[in-house]
Amino acid sequence: MSASQQRLFGTNGVRFVPGVTHDLDFVIRLAEAVGTYFGEGEVLLGQDGRSSSPALANAAVSGLMSSGRDVAETGVVPTPALQYAVKAMGFKGGVMITASHNPPQYNGIKVVGQDGVEVPRLDEQRIEKIFFDRSQSKADWKSIGVARQEPSVVRAYNSAIASRVNPKPIVERKFTVVMDLGNGAQCIAAPYLVEGLGCKLITLNSIIDGAFPGRGPEPTPATLGELSQAVRSVGADLGVAYDGDGDRSIFCDETGKILWGDQSGCLIADYLMERNPDSTVVTTVSSTQAIEAVAKKRGGKVIRTKVGSVDVSRTMIERRALLGFEENGGFLYSPHIPVRDGGMTTALMLECLAARGMAFSKSLAFSVPRFHQAKTKVEIDRRKTSQVMKAVEAQAKGEVERTDGLKIWADRKSWALVRPSGTEPIIRIFTESESQAQADSLLKKFVRVVKAASA
Repeated sequence: MSASQQRLFGTNGVRFVPGVTHDLDFVIRLAEAVGTYFGEGEVLLGQDGRSSSPALANAAVSGLMSSGRDVAETGVVPTPALQYAVKAMGFKGGVMITASHNPPQYNGIKVVGQDGVEVPRLDEQRIEKIFFDRSQSKADWKSIGVARQEPSVVRAYNSAIASRVNPKPIVERKFTVVMDLGNGAQCIAAPYLVEGLGCKLITLNSIIDGAFPGRGPEPTPATLGELSQAVRSVGADLGVAYDGDGDRSIFCDETGKILWGDQSGCLIADYLMERNPDSTVVTTVSSTQAIEAVAKKRGGKVIRTKVGSVDVSRTMIERRALLGFEENGGFLYSPHIPVRDGGMTTALMLECLAARGMAFSKSLAFSVPRFHQAKTKVEIDRRKTSQVMKAVEAQAKGEVERTDGLKIWADRKSWALVRPSGTEPIIRIFTESESQAQADSLLKKFVRVVKAASA
């Protein structure tokens, strides 16, 4: 494979298992490539709470300084806090040490452009070319970069979010919120944001721990039973949970029902598009078809992209979209910054529920057409990805979309999406239908196909 064909970046940054698949020398070399790509200017570097993050952060600082870049270090912060600070505070770019929702043994690197958004796909390839060609800049002793601390990021981030919502109805509603922080980076930001908006707060898994002992770094209906139970037991108005780096948020209504991210995303979209008619919303091929009905009701437009927040963010910028979302809990709001942001999403949800004046479950039923979903993932040997996808296509009956993986329409209201993950050796399978039985049936069918083809 030639250097131009080799890839480091996946769906969302570069991810690996430190000390197993990649070592610190790799991180230093990659950081040198990133620093070379950025050229002149100071770079902001942050990290999540993973056990390996301090070592990787130190290596990345060394690599950036080696390329001649000055570095401002934030310490542990949510990814969207770093992204906001890059744009608002005038940094040349940013580097975030994180593996987002991946299991604890993983870590990774996200590269953020001067606009606060992860660099475009073509720029990822430019960084990779520098890395594989070994054309990194090497500063001499007179021009090596310097490092300093930047402690103001979280405070600036929370203040910016609060300025983007109307606090009065939120304070008047006196919400009780149960927050499952998942031992992740939002531990140091989201509780202070929500309490500052006048809510009574109950927290779960609120101590940063790189082993994610509470319920793991990925919030899903399967891992949020404690949140659901807590919401019901205390009579809370809603619950919210975050992933490891705090850019995604999964909500729970007052009955304890956990919502997929595109369901809550449609609710916020309906609220925002009601106030901003004819707006554009960007979402991925894996998200619910309910958004088309919401947008039509509000005179809006839906644009669909490949799976990956980079694709959603960059399309939002290109098409001047008001908002975007993903089914995994990522929600993006352009007036703040067009990136996934669990804190901003929480504030918008509180404003939406306060303005509607209804219970969460009733607000959802009022605003969003009901579709049923089923989702899972199947571990595979990456070398068998091609044969698996060929087997899936052979079983496809109906219209097939190829924007990302294979999206197979069983009928006008029922579909299955089968796609290889860009961050893990797994195949993700999503299904949706007007009936749960049909969604479950489609899921079981393609799980069987994937497992048989990968055996």
